[in-house]
Amino acid sequence: MGDSDRTDHARGRTDGQDQPRQDIPPELLTAPGYLVRRLFQSYTALWGSVVDSTLTGPQFAVMRAIRRTPGGDQGSLASAAALDRSTMADVARRLDRRQLIERRTCTSDTRRKLLYLTPEGERILAETAAHAAHLDELLLAEFSPDERTQVVEGLLSLSEAWERLVEEGPSESS
Repeated sequence: MGDSDRTDHARGRTDGQDQPRQDIPPELLTAPGYLVRRLFQSYTALWGSVVDSTLTGPQFAVMRAIRRTPGGDQGSLASAAALDRSTMADVARRLDRRQLIERRTCTSDTRRKLLYLTPEGERILAETAAHAAHLDELLLAEFSPDERTQVVEGLLSLSEAWERLVEEGPSESS
């Protein structure tokens, strides 16, 4: 896929509708935040139709993190799932109410909640993971294997850079 193909595609579709949008100000097409928001809107819509309406993306990420670290504390798992503590607390409460996870109070520090998947949570996670893998394939389908690697590495690099910016704050020269 050449650069002109990417530009034409970027200018031709944007608003989540089936109609092309030609009225996008060109400066938005070079604004990273605008482009990320477009990606997120499309991803969220596709998640709901391709993956599952039972679990949201953040719930899936939390359950994946718990699966990797059973008994991990809620704060650490929030970081692994890229959620702030407040959102994580809400997601964990919802998953607990649905009996997909179990929240246990840490015996050595009663402020800490330790999270575990329930058998039903394991089942739902496995089911959802297969659909999420299918979505990942769809999202990258128009790229060659080498381009897929570059896209994913670029997104990872971008997310790490922006997370550092949040943690460290913008520099004086920014």
